[in-house]
Amino acid sequence: MEALLIPASLIAGGLLAVQAGANAQLSKATGSPFAATTLQLSVGTLALMVLVLFTGTLTTLAALPGVPWWHAVGGVASAFYVVSTILLFPRLGAVVSVGLFIAGQMLASLALDVAGLAGGAPRDIDAPLAIGMLAVLAGAAIIVKGQPGQPSQPIAGKAGWIALALLAGAVLPVQGVVNGLLRNDLGAPFAVGAVSFLVATLAMAGVLLFSALFLRTPAPRLQGLPAMPWWGWLGGFAGAIYVTTVFTAIPVIGASAAVGLTVAGQQLASVFVDRQGWFRLPRREVSPLRQFGVALLLVGVAIIKLL
Repeated sequence: MEALLIPASLIAGGLLAVQAGANAQLSKATGSPFAATTLQLSVGTLALMVLVLFTGTLTTLAALPGVPWWHAVGGVASAFYVVSTILLFPRLGAVVSVGLFIAGQMLASLALDVAGLAGGAPRDIDAPLAIGMLAVLAGAAIIVKGQPGQPSQPIAGKAGWIALALLAGAVLPVQGVVNGLLRNDLGAPFAVGAVSFLVATLAMAGVLLFSALFLRTPAPRLQGLPAMPWWGWLGGFAGAIYVTTVFTAIPVIGASAAVGLTVAGQQLASVFVDRQGWFRLPRREVSPLRQFGVALLLVGVAIIKLL
């Protein structure tokens, strides 16, 4: 099982680059990132419900009323993360925001492993864990430094926004742990994924309604959807695979390794997306510094897991 979950986590992280490209097309078609994310999550929910029916585990959902309520709300983290990206990118810049998300993810996963909250025994902060974590964080910082053409905004005096970025990254491994607890309750991974995505969809629909009523944001337009490329709908499927893989992997290989692998997979896939201009995104040169950062991140994950 462990041997399968290591490459699966890497691939699941890579699918986040697919999700980002697809969501960009969906946002363009609807004119609203909130509407695009709501649609994307709805697709993921539908896909997971089909798998629940196909695997004959629909009856496990009957146990939901008897589980602790907070075991079922992990999907709120997805909505929180998406809203945070929309708020932070104009204020900190995409590059700095992503770097802070990675830092938040890794620091939270470290805390979960050390406290024994990720499903395994508490782990001491030994030399391999400390060195691996530092390598991952250094790799993330180098990736940020090595991405030309995407200037960040000045961050002086923006401690609150920096804290939000770190928190937005931190909620993702916490979501994986909470979904893992729900899996222990229900015993069916696809049912857990469906619950998580349904909660995330409802949360994003609430954000969409709030923005329309109180922020007076333009209503989403649906007439652009027929002209959108078919792969614009793949974000929901990619997200479903990612969420299911993460909460399955964390109890087996640890939060630090699982999150590090997904981060590494995302960065590896992003290198190819940028270089080839996939998903109708502009082609960008991948600097040697950024390549070194990705390699250092991979080395750090290997140290965390293997030593």
